[in-house]
Amino acid sequence: MKKYILLCWFILLFTSACNDDLLDTRPETSIPESVAFSTPEKILAQTNNLYKQLQNQSFYGGRFIVFNEQRADQFGQNDGNAATGSAVWNQNVASTNDFVNNVWSVGYTAINASNILISKMNETTVISNDLAKKYIAEAKFIRAFCYFSLIQTYAKPYNQDKNALGLPLRLTPITTSGNNDLARSSVEMVYTQILKDLDEAETDLPVSYATPLLNTSRAKKCTAIALKTRVLLVQNNFDAVITESKKIVSATMPFQYTEGNLTHKLETNFATIFGGSYTGTEAIFSIPFANSSIETPSAQYALAYNYLAQPIIFLAAEGIVSNPAFNSGTDARSTLIGTSSANQKVLKKFNITTAPFRDYVPVIRYAEVLLNYAEAAAYTDDLATSTALLQAVRNRSDASYVFPANDIATKEALITTIQKERDIEFLGEGIRLMDLQRKVQTLPAKKGSIGTAPLVLPTSSNYIWPIPSGEIATNHLMVPNP
Repeated sequence: MKKYILLCWFILLFTSACNDDLLDTRPETSIPESVAFSTPEKILAQTNNLYKQLQNQSFYGGRFIVFNEQRADQFGQNDGNAATGSAVWNQNVASTNDFVNNVWSVGYTAINASNILISKMNETTVISNDLAKKYIAEAKFIRAFCYFSLIQTYAKPYNQDKNALGLPLRLTPITTSGNNDLARSSVEMVYTQILKDLDEAETDLPVSYATPLLNTSRAKKCTAIALKTRVLLVQNNFDAVITESKKIVSATMPFQYTEGNLTHKLETNFATIFGGSYTGTEAIFSIPFANSSIETPSAQYALAYNYLAQPIIFLAAEGIVSNPAFNSGTDARSTLIGTSSANQKVLKKFNITTAPFRDYVPVIRYAEVLLNYAEAAAYTDDLATSTALLQAVRNRSDASYVFPANDIATKEALITTIQKERDIEFLGEGIRLMDLQRKVQTLPAKKGSIGTAPLVLPTSSNYIWPIPSGEIATNHLMVPNP
């Protein structure tokens, strides 16, 4: 079988001053592998194609974030149609479910594309060694990001059982059929590889790029560092979270990171994160969409469609939306909560409600780094630093707010308050499920227009998604989840 790979001609177009370096595409085509890496331009296209894998509407370009919110406890479900993820919300997906199979497939497609690029860059003479190392670093970041997304979805949480079955750890390219058999590595082994990839990526990634869009949409040193703070927090490795956070968070107010022409800090206006250029100082890593309908997700996969236009899911009245921050009138985040025609609370963070859906997807924001750092500081008894970081995030959206003394007086109270702030700050961004599972907490029961979804205990088989039927059918060494 000839070695063919899927090449998406994903190039950077330098257009006008107001729309420079927008990501655009040419039609997808299959070409021989020997040709795909034959020129600097084609190698760049292959590297850009890695980011397009993340942009897939079944992954971070669309429904993966919605799936995570449906599985958590902040949203009710309006639509009982299987195509809208009703089974995901009801916590009863099967291994044959299309969504279960699609997320796995897209994730491993991106991993394999990363493996191919790493292999080719280790032997290329077409570009300089320094440029090849940079592309390898980008591929390692993408591979780590995909493994982290998949390990949280299809394997037991690290803090529940790090020796449990994780994922097939594919680190070499698959370019021919019949090479899919690979046993599952342990959860701990997968996390070790994720952090190894991120450490190596940090070394060879650039500090910054030439434009705000590239700084937002491509991996750079601080992107790898920021993702490490998330991964390490999931492992409860609080000392390491602090070590990584200090690389990109200043020791004193105003908390920020500045290196060369790059600055990351909290946006002054919370609303600007989700509109306008999408490339402000808070956007560490986002999934962009060009001025073309080619790349944008179809309606049922778009965040705005699910949260606002339809809406498929709505904010549970008894959830975090009932917090005073959303009802005080002084917190800017309250402006991102609306009311539907059915008198349900809905999320307006993503508000392009007609096709093409071009809301950028915020994957890693500077606010998360600050709150990851705050939580780690609290767990290590540095309550002063933890409180200062927490206060910075709250005061960005409510400048006059002071946390009640009882909310921050003790380590336990402070950790609880930080979790509430995370729930408020990242509502609808797919982080709530991660927080529940890293703490090995029950997924609460929830109510929707289609009925009630039951609670899910950490010991229940449906606490994680089943291994997809497609993988079981083609990988003879795959062991399903119990």
